[in-house]
Amino acid sequence: MTLIVQKFGGTSVKSVARIRNVAGIIAKAARTRQVVAVASAMGDTTDYLVKLASQASASPDRRELDALLATGEQISIALLSMVLRDMAVPAVSISGPQLGIITENVHTAARIVDIKTEAIRNHLDSGRVVVAAGFQGTTAAGDITTLGRGGSDTTAVALAAALGAEACDIYTDVSGIYTADPNIVPTAKLLAEISYDEMLEMARVGAQVLHPRAVALARRHGLPVRVRNTFDPEHMGTTLRGADQMEIYRPVSGISVDRDQARLAILQVPDRPGIAGEIIGALAGRHISVDMIIQAFHEGGSVNDITFTVKRNDLAAARNLLEQIAGTVGAAGVLADPDVAKVSIVGAGLMDQPDIAATMFRELGKARINIKMISTSDIRISCVVSDGDSEQAVRLVHDVFHL
Repeated sequence: MTLIVQKFGGTSVKSVARIRNVAGIIAKAARTRQVVAVASAMGDTTDYLVKLASQASASPDRRELDALLATGEQISIALLSMVLRDMAVPAVSISGPQLGIITENVHTAARIVDIKTEAIRNHLDSGRVVVAAGFQGTTAAGDITTLGRGGSDTTAVALAAALGAEACDIYTDVSGIYTADPNIVPTAKLLAEISYDEMLEMARVGAQVLHPRAVALARRHGLPVRVRNTFDPEHMGTTLRGADQMEIYRPVSGISVDRDQARLAILQVPDRPGIAGEIIGALAGRHISVDMIIQAFHEGGSVNDITFTVKRNDLAAARNLLEQIAGTVGAAGVLADPDVAKVSIVGAGLMDQPDIAATMFRELGKARINIKMISTSDIRISCVVSDGDSEQAVRLVHDVFHL
């Protein structure tokens, strides 16, 4: 029999009634193939557990925090297995450590280093549906770890790759990948397919449907991933595949917005070798990720301004650190701008048509929307605009490219 991995997010298993709906989807698949079902914690359970931890300790130990957070998935997989058994579908719930998911020795954001599939295959070969806990694994020493944001998506794709599954279906509360967020652009259209590279860029610049780690893993293994709707299970959703396997070639596939952004600039930095590494390295040492970076020179060439974006909740810490650095390196000062959002268009054929960028910039200018920063890759153009202009910018650009 062929094998399929199905992943169900927190909204899909939010209640026992929803778990019964999920069990029906799994049971139907199990009639014709082997099934590994990966489940997230119910609804907002993980957020609740994080809140409990913060009430118990001002600075929870990360090892113990992982031990706590892992219980959320164990609740959902046990309940799902019970429902499946009542439907006469042989099922067994298995935690991350029981699955054989081995991670690096890092807590709350571990990466998978190996999957020992013997236990899973034994259950599958015995005719059971394996109901697997997403988001978790174990170190070589046996400590429970969690995989961080998007961890259940990563679990599902990693298991599908390790087991040689025909596909990995990610079930969520939308019917697939749209050309834009339908809550912002009511005319957004559902994409039947999208390339790994396009989806990876969209996930990185604000699309919330899939985590970039899971997309990158699927691309590495050439694994077809389908994004489908738990509440409309007959709909085939959107399939992720290699660009060379796609029938439709689009210069622009979609547009996304990331409002969790802030802009910082350190002014008149002395122009000497190693200064940029010193500044960005100091931020990295505080676990502050930097995104878009622009270095602008001044007349005479002795100093530069360095401007970049960070996550909004990192703004205060990044600003304080930059002010210290400015005093150390002899920079003129630091500017901070929390009123920004990043609007990005993504398309596999984008860079083959230079008029795409001109059209985007011209349309924003006609609407009096100021572009504060620009960044590009082979398949992406991102513009930083004022946060208050971001939704209008998304709608305008979506319309001008007839998405």
